[in-house]
Amino acid sequence: MEVWQLTGGFGIDHLQRLTRPDPTPGTRDVLLEMKAASLNYRDILAVNGGYAPRAQPPLIPVSDGVGVVVAVGDAVTRVRVGDRVCPMFFQDWIGGEARQAKMFTSLGGPVDGTLAQFMCLGEQGVTIVPEHLSDEEAATLPCAALTAWSALATQGEVGPSDTVLVQGTGGVALFALQFARLMGARVIITSSRDDKLARARQLGADEAINYRTTPDWDRVVKDLTGGEGCDHVIELGGADTLARSIRAARIGGRISVIGVLSGAKAEVALPLVVMRNLRLQGVTVGSRDGFEAMGRAIARHRLHPVLDRVFPFDDAPSAFRHLAAARHFGKVCIRHHP
Repeated sequence: MEVWQLTGGFGIDHLQRLTRPDPTPGTRDVLLEMKAASLNYRDILAVNGGYAPRAQPPLIPVSDGVGVVVAVGDAVTRVRVGDRVCPMFFQDWIGGEARQAKMFTSLGGPVDGTLAQFMCLGEQGVTIVPEHLSDEEAATLPCAALTAWSALATQGEVGPSDTVLVQGTGGVALFALQFARLMGARVIITSSRDDKLARARQLGADEAINYRTTPDWDRVVKDLTGGEGCDHVIELGGADTLARSIRAARIGGRISVIGVLSGAKAEVALPLVVMRNLRLQGVTVGSRDGFEAMGRAIARHRLHPVLDRVFPFDDAPSAFRHLAAARHFGKVCIRHHP
């Protein structure tokens, strides 16, 4: 089978197209012919050596993808040949709360990821996807979509009377916008570009703030909420934004810390967190049960993920460079061979 593999070091230039033996499914395994993959910021970190010590070359990168079941082991009962499924990011996190053992089975590092012609996975680690989605759309669900869903639904309890602040217009941010609107919430979104803000409004954002021209965006959020602050913040910026997110949240509000785009170390005004009774929660993707609940909501509402650009498998390194340039709006995908 054909794969893209990180070989001999870190960096996009170390991605090599190689041939590996085709995998063979065991008794409880499923064999997938991969159809599409989708990139996340995590994949850039993994390829550049900045994600985790256990994600080392040689490694097939990328966490998100979709494939068709082409063979199953004798004891497999969850799926059949011909089913279109997504591999779960955490292969062993079926439901309930996260535990250490479940977190060591993440695709794209340390476990080989989706930039391969075939994948062989345990049947517990795949889930059928909504029928109305294209392959590229379905490939965006395991990490970006599920992270947003976990923040707002599984761990967030967002409802129709809430105001949600979303940072940016990348994959997680736009899924958060779409899911918050499905839940009936009011959405305020930030970006550094007015054209992206205009597109976010077309997707349903109620208010839009350019954080470059309005650096005190936390004050604007307070003004837009009658001085109260927002109920929930989707915190994607990291070091440069967390302090303002704390000030933008209402008393008793919730901040889902998801991204570290501007840096991983932030100074937090702990008295504000304590006195305002804020809840800061880290969100790392989610469980298979959460994915299935999200899939039902996506199917019921006929929701379509926002795609920025689709690259051919032959040109996978260019997809990484495009994402690293940070000019995208929505998801960057890779289409495997037809």
